[in-house]
Amino acid sequence: MQQVSQYIAGERDYTKLYGDTGPLVYPAAHVYIYRLLHYVTNEGTDIRTAQYIFVALYLSTLALVMQCYRQAKVPPYVFPLLILSKRLHSIFMLRLFNDGFAVFFLFLAIFCYQRRLWTAGSLAYSFGLGVKMSLLLALPAVGVVLWQGMGRDRALRQAVVMGQLQVLLGYPFLAANPRSYLSRAFELSRQFLFKWTVNWRFVGEQTFLSRPFSLALLGAHAALLTAFLATRWLKPTDVSPVRAIQQLINLPADEKRNKIARKITSDFTLASILASMVIGCLCARSLHYQFYTYIAWSTPFLLWRSGMHPVLMYGIWAAQEWAWNVYPSTNASSGVVVGVLAATVVASWLGSGPAAERPSADSEHKHEE
Repeated sequence: MQQVSQYIAGERDYTKLYGDTGPLVYPAAHVYIYRLLHYVTNEGTDIRTAQYIFVALYLSTLALVMQCYRQAKVPPYVFPLLILSKRLHSIFMLRLFNDGFAVFFLFLAIFCYQRRLWTAGSLAYSFGLGVKMSLLLALPAVGVVLWQGMGRDRALRQAVVMGQLQVLLGYPFLAANPRSYLSRAFELSRQFLFKWTVNWRFVGEQTFLSRPFSLALLGAHAALLTAFLATRWLKPTDVSPVRAIQQLINLPADEKRNKIARKITSDFTLASILASMVIGCLCARSLHYQFYTYIAWSTPFLLWRSGMHPVLMYGIWAAQEWAWNVYPSTNASSGVVVGVLAATVVASWLGSGPAAERPSADSEHKHEE
């Protein structure tokens, strides 16, 4: 609210937007959302009204998540895991974090992509990215889904649409000081404090802050994305990864492209995008408690999709929920956080293998936007 007050007063230089919590480090859509909250909550003093708004946001996001799961043919016994998280309730309705808005637009994008409403999905995803850059973790899978679901040229146009929306959202700040806006809103080199980390506490502060550890995580992230791309996400092309990439230059015939597009099912879309998010969270040097919004609604689907026994799935979920409710984090809780994320990534890879092939869930969606 302090930062928004400065924005309302006319300040457009991101380096000068500060509050007691520090500088403004989120993109422009965050500013506009909290500008609206500033207005409806009497400059942030009416906390109860803000909490009611976040209750509505939580329930709306939950409804979207359930619809995405339903479209992917997830059985009913998985759904209780979507509503039982104490930490998730805290993030939305007590802490009022902007991650709630970001994850809403992420699942809205998935919801649209599952129904082949490509442009609507891309606008939703880009707006969510304009709330918080955490959604960049999903971008590799979003690109793969669009490329295979639409073809190269139309997918490139979707990328342009996303970029145009980012420029439109950030225009007041870009016009004032573009370097200031881009360096703060999309800062990739941000340093996090060891005392707030939820995931890698067990490695110790010296290792956590070291450059080799940071580079190792970056390398692991790149390796996992490459492995999923080569062995899982390019499966609809039914050719080798090298050949699939060659098709970016020499486009396949329309019949072949349509065959590939039909394999971009609701199940594939949800699995790919959520796996990309979880891979990013596993390889992030520091996760804070609000990052659980991206994890809590991803792990149930990915664990179920692996063919895991329901009892084991519920057990892993319970361990994850316990770890994210330990405050401050401990060596044990952070180890469980990383362990569950690693198990989820492995489960996601196994659940996308040849034995996990599912019939198309999109037979009722013959049309494209």
